Amino acid sequence: MKRNWEMDELIENFTFLPNEYTLLSNKSGATRLGFAISFKFFQQEARFPNHKNEIPKIVISYIAKQLDLKNTLFDEYDWRGRSIKYHRAQIRDFFGFKETTNKDIEAITNWLIKQILYHDAEYEHLKVSAYARFRELQLEPPTIDRIDRMIKSAIYAYENQFFNETFRKLNKDSIFKIDSLLNDLTAYEESEIDFDEEGDNLSFKELRADPGRIGLESIFKEVVKLKTIQQLNLPENLFVNIPYKTLKKYKQRAVSEKLPELRRHPKHIRYTMLAAFFFGKIKRNHRQSYRTPYPNNS
Repeated sequence: MKRNWEMDELIENFTFLPNEYTLLSNKSGATRLGFAISFKFFQQEARFPNHKNEIPKIVISYIAKQLDLKNTLFDEYDWRGRSIKYHRAQIRDFFGFKETTNKDIEAITNWLIKQILYHDAEYEHLKVSAYARFRELQLEPPTIDRIDRMIKSAIYAYENQFFNETFRKLNKDSIFKIDSLLNDLTAYEESEIDFDEEGDNLSFKELRADPGRIGLESIFKEVVKLKTIQQLNLPENLFVNIPYKTLKKYKQRAVSEKLPELRRHPKHIRYTMLAAFFFGKIKRNHRQSYRTPYPNNS
């Protein structure tokens, strides 16, 4: 919940209506205030607060004033006893919500994998989507820790599926050539020399480097890179319908990790990351070929 509220916002969002007051009729003191604050918090967030400090003081004061109670009474509200469980059950019933079951968690995890992760794999965005889904299904979300485990489980399952599907698309010839290329590049990994005497061999560091300023030398280097990668014969449909954001994520991982680190990954992860890197290089060079000027030889 946001921390700052204008008065008109407080009136609109935290004023009790006549039918809502009926739930407060048999409650008094700290119990009355605690229930009222929990009720309005749930009405706004479709979940209960994780701790008292999550509720802005201005909201507490506004609700307390409506009930003609001191806002300090909220400090006395029992946060762990039987009463709060009963109160939360009353609030869920009023809004038509249910407690989340393990089956619900599994269903929402699968929903994240199939509907959300394909478009956006950012943790915070997944968290927002998950809470929105709980609200849509009128389910009280589980604890923060459970939400965290659910999102991480969804990410792991999605990535594992993506890695395996990509690995299955790679033919044996491409895998053999990727391995051969990496073996050839190993000796150049820490070398400052990027080309051999004939100008054909690149270090893995150089292969992953940006071309820099456009010039005759940089163009020649990019041509060597492109020819080297094209020889891998990656399938044209390798990343069909895969969002650019997803492909870019794994390409960047391949760029940031050293060759020994890449080798330590399981095959389906290693080859997917490398394929994303090589595939991205091919596409990038194709795009640049339409706008890179030829050097003026006159």
